[in-house]
Amino acid sequence: MSRSAENSGTIEVRKAHRFDTARLEEWMRNEVADFEGPLSIVQFKGGQSNPTYRLDTPHRSYVMRRKPPGKLLPGAHAVDREYRVISALHAQNFPVARPLGLCTDSDVIGTEFYVMDMVEGRIFWEASLPEVPAGARWSYFDAMNATIASLHAFDPFAIGLGEYGKPGNYFERQIGRWSKQYLNDAEAGRVAAMDRLVEWLPANIPPGEDEARIIHGDYRCDNMIFHPTEPRIIAVLDWELSTLGHPLADFAYHLMMYRMPTGITAGLAGLDLAAQGIPSERDYVAAYCARTGRAGIPHLDFYIAFNMFRLAAIIHGIKGRLARGTASSAHAEKTVAGLEGLADLAWAQAVKAGA
Repeated sequence: MSRSAENSGTIEVRKAHRFDTARLEEWMRNEVADFEGPLSIVQFKGGQSNPTYRLDTPHRSYVMRRKPPGKLLPGAHAVDREYRVISALHAQNFPVARPLGLCTDSDVIGTEFYVMDMVEGRIFWEASLPEVPAGARWSYFDAMNATIASLHAFDPFAIGLGEYGKPGNYFERQIGRWSKQYLNDAEAGRVAAMDRLVEWLPANIPPGEDEARIIHGDYRCDNMIFHPTEPRIIAVLDWELSTLGHPLADFAYHLMMYRMPTGITAGLAGLDLAAQGIPSERDYVAAYCARTGRAGIPHLDFYIAFNMFRLAAIIHGIKGRLARGTASSAHAEKTVAGLEGLADLAWAQAVKAGA
């Protein structure tokens, strides 16, 4: 089954993620402007972290994201942070769903949650965009490139997000955070390549001035909604990993698609990009640099090694949640199966960077 078939659409709410619908409807009646029930609720198939639901009424539809129930790692699944960043970005006309309400009272449905508009459009689960004609794919890639460049152009202090994260020393702090999470999740076990990266990455952070911008943290094709018929992004989704950080780290995470095989996640490695109508990695980097006023991206291999390590640490966390019975997706086992291959690929990028 393709990633698109596995993740697209909705299902009946999973048993572990059910809650008191009447309590949610009462909350929405009090907190969401112009809400009129009754509610009909299904769960989106995709996603590994925060359970996401489609809420339908006779007149309109909403989306709810919540913390998963059960034992959680400290600081994870911060839906209040997601709500804060999309609220600030929506005010700047950046493409996000309109936020409608945040509930930090876990007594309502068992965990914190927020509600936003339902945005109708196209989600692509494969980076090669097989649903798009080859002659149109360049425009879709250019839309992704332009949107992340526009995100990195915001001054966090100017839009009320100056305290959204700790400015400076981004790589040091992130490597420390994900290393700690990896090492402390005993239920998920250890991976040899991850152990090597835990040692190598902090000792090889590139020198130079650090930057602090709003970064998405998981910017990839399946975390954005495109216009139903146009090569235009109308909503960027899943801001759980957003913070203040180095924009080149964020862009390099997005750029990983060029070096990732399709068997691990949405990747382009091994494809004839020109025949597919997809810009090369070099051209894609050049477009981002032109939009952001950069001459180039030195140390790109390090940035990609770091991001592959970070993604592997996230998947390692999914493995731990699977062991604890709190994974949010029915496809968690398949995702976890690619962990060692991804860690090996991350080490290969470190070798390219001089390891």
